[in-house]
Amino acid sequence: MNNQERHIAVWNNCLQIIENNIDPQQFNTWFKLIRPVSLEGAKLTVEVPSDFFRQYIEDAYKELLRLTIKRAIGTEGQLFYLVRPVQNKEGMVLPANQSAVPTNNPVSVPTYQPAGRPSPFVFPGVQRLKINPRLNPVYCFGNLVEGECNKLGVNAAEEISLAPGKTPFNPLFLFGGPGLGKTHIAQAIGIAIKEKFQDKVVLYVTGHEFKTQYMDAVQGNRIVDFIAFYQRIDVLIVDDIQDLVGAGTQHTFFNVFNHLHQNGKQLIFTSDRAPVDLQNFEERLMSRFKWGLSVELLKPDYTTRLEMLRSRALREGVKLSEEVLTYLASRVKTNFRELEGTLTSLVAYATLGHRDIDVDLAQTVSGQIVGEQEKEISTDLIINSVCEYFNITRDMLLSTTRKRQIVQARQIAMYECRNLISSCSLSTIGAELGGKDHATVLHACNIVQDLMSTDKLFRQWVEDIENMIVVPVEN
Repeated sequence: MNNQERHIAVWNNCLQIIENNIDPQQFNTWFKLIRPVSLEGAKLTVEVPSDFFRQYIEDAYKELLRLTIKRAIGTEGQLFYLVRPVQNKEGMVLPANQSAVPTNNPVSVPTYQPAGRPSPFVFPGVQRLKINPRLNPVYCFGNLVEGECNKLGVNAAEEISLAPGKTPFNPLFLFGGPGLGKTHIAQAIGIAIKEKFQDKVVLYVTGHEFKTQYMDAVQGNRIVDFIAFYQRIDVLIVDDIQDLVGAGTQHTFFNVFNHLHQNGKQLIFTSDRAPVDLQNFEERLMSRFKWGLSVELLKPDYTTRLEMLRSRALREGVKLSEEVLTYLASRVKTNFRELEGTLTSLVAYATLGHRDIDVDLAQTVSGQIVGEQEKEISTDLIINSVCEYFNITRDMLLSTTRKRQIVQARQIAMYECRNLISSCSLSTIGAELGGKDHATVLHACNIVQDLMSTDKLFRQWVEDIENMIVVPVEN
């Protein structure tokens, strides 16, 4: 047997082992589609049809695969996956079990005796700790889709990653509803910092976890050790900081915040509400949250939703038609999480059911996740909704008047047409709204996006109108 055929023989040996240990239908579904690519030393690379496919077999058959590779190649055997995102493009080679996770170097943390208050004249002990940064490599900048909904937050995040603790954005406070990408942006900063500054100690923790750790430290009389641990962090990311309730917890966090900030360490927080809207928080802590930059993440518009779907489909190695992509982007509007969940479910349905991904399947899957019936949205529906909301007539909206209220209503109508009707071109929108050209429509959409980012009342108008247009209907 020549070396060029050895990887085929080794993988066939693996398949025999796997086939003898799992259900025949599962074997045909998941392992018949895998193709051996190469064997270099003890490194076996196989090609899988999508990243979803890889994730599933890793979750379902991780131990079986480990033992099979060990038996077929030896204790040094390693399995790698090749995912080809599209034809004629270089594939992505991923190690089994996603081993490329950011890590921190060991650090020295002072420790004190658990009994009584330590004396300042007693030299503390020193403990070497390997602090797990708890960062998910999937949440990197490369997998982040930028749009008008998150542009300011992404730009600030990239600046921080280049010079942590040395920008005006300290702390960075990201807030907004669920599924809008707060955790992704926050962790992307940590991952980028670990790539550029390997000696910096990064830690991601939730507000609830910080509170639980504090309570455990109090019960174990180790509160000084607890504070010493957090004072050793260079980049502290606290997710869902609204859960940081309790006088003792906030007092301790206040001291940690002051120490880190005064020593040029980077602080990053996320919350489901703005700093001013936090409930049961000490005023002095809330004021510190406002020291740096507070950024609200908004619902993604149609263009951003479409780009996100294209990006995620590429990562999954799945080719979707433009018809399916535009349908999903028009149907699933709430947040990125729902979009990703819909796409993952769509791929799973197609893979397990051996079906092509078409609009019919997309309609079935999205209906189960979004929980609303499809509603026909037209320019007439949008125009009528805008007129009803602002209590103006259709003739007034379509007129050439330059009255501020009418102009803003017309611009919102143009924006909603572009955002909610995927098949509607700029020229068509302009023709329907008083014979305007495509440049005027594009200018109007940009104005609406800018005002939504800076004017809360204006943003509420747009959201109210969109809710009028897209009304959930119980199945």
